[in-house]
Amino acid sequence: MNSQKLYFPVALFFLAAMPVQADVMYQCVDESGHKSFSNIKSSAKGAKCTAMDLGTPAAVPAPAPRAAVKPSTPATFPKVDDTTQKARDTDRRRILDSELAAEQRNLEEARKELAEQEATVLPNERMQNKGGGGISGGKIDERVQPYRDKVALHERNIEAIQKEISKLR
Repeated sequence: MNSQKLYFPVALFFLAAMPVQADVMYQCVDESGHKSFSNIKSSAKGAKCTAMDLGTPAAVPAPAPRAAVKPSTPATFPKVDDTTQKARDTDRRRILDSELAAEQRNLEEARKELAEQEATVLPNERMQNKGGGGISGGKIDERVQPYRDKVALHERNIEAIQKEISKLR
């Protein structure tokens, strides 16, 4: 990348990062066209400097301390009484509990299928070599991987449901 293209943004970055102490800044352009900004006129040969009046520095107000503000709800927003909300929460817990039980059953079934597949060696997975029959681990891994993925999916689902249950009141 051309270093000339980086010079100007880098100079601006440093100008923005440093507090300015002078009331006047100078933009200087040297013979090769490089721009620089400084609070001191450049003494480089052939550099042309232009004064830029910054005026009086603006005072930046200190941020107000943040109080714990409860989000405001519009007056037209429908309100739910406590009894209705408790019933909804109970229904949600019941649904999540039934989903958790179903996922746990699915996980157990997926684990059984995985164990069966890992225990089974198909004829095309046996190695053909002079010394007799061996077992090729790569072919078995390829065949068994979808079963491992299914087990992992059910484990993640169980974790997500348990997390949702822990958020309930």
